[in-house]
Amino acid sequence: MMKLTRISALALSLAAAPVFAADLDLSLTDESVKGQVNLQEVLPEGLQMGAGYTYHEGSRHIANFDFHATGRTAVGNLPTTAGLGVRTVGWDDDDGADGGAAGLGGFATMNIPAVPGLSFSGAAYYAPSILSFGDSEDMTNLELRGSYRVIRNAEVFAGYRYLNTDLDNHGSSDLDLDDGLMAGIKIFF
Repeated sequence: MMKLTRISALALSLAAAPVFAADLDLSLTDESVKGQVNLQEVLPEGLQMGAGYTYHEGSRHIANFDFHATGRTAVGNLPTTAGLGVRTVGWDDDDGADGGAAGLGGFATMNIPAVPGLSFSGAAYYAPSILSFGDSEDMTNLELRGSYRVIRNAEVFAGYRYLNTDLDNHGSSDLDLDDGLMAGIKIFF
């Protein structure tokens, strides 16, 4: 009887737990692998936060934390989800260089009604020197992708990712932290 009560209490607590929307994004370039998790329902409506980690060949580690105000709009007649906010990026090379920045910008995802499941996304963030730290003088982060929802809770995508920083105290040199064509999957919870 005690075992049945514990199972019932566990089932009730799981059913009463708040349900939240989330997605897991896994992508590869020729030289890197990235994982990103985004959460929405744990915050007040219209807010989203996320965190990601990228391992780049050559022992470069890149972490990001995102915070956005999100909403639905339309571009022309295309239904669009957009977000404006901050992406904070920190990076570390095994050669001793490290840095980061808090970039301002946002993202947009446009759905194509004529082809159910097809969407195009773009994201852009820029951090000037005042929002940069460590060996980073500034930072630019761009991403473009085309996605196709294969099933209700998963899509495949392909696109291009670019993350660059100018190096402080290194003259006019800059460093492409992550750059290249990418492919991946996104799973919705």
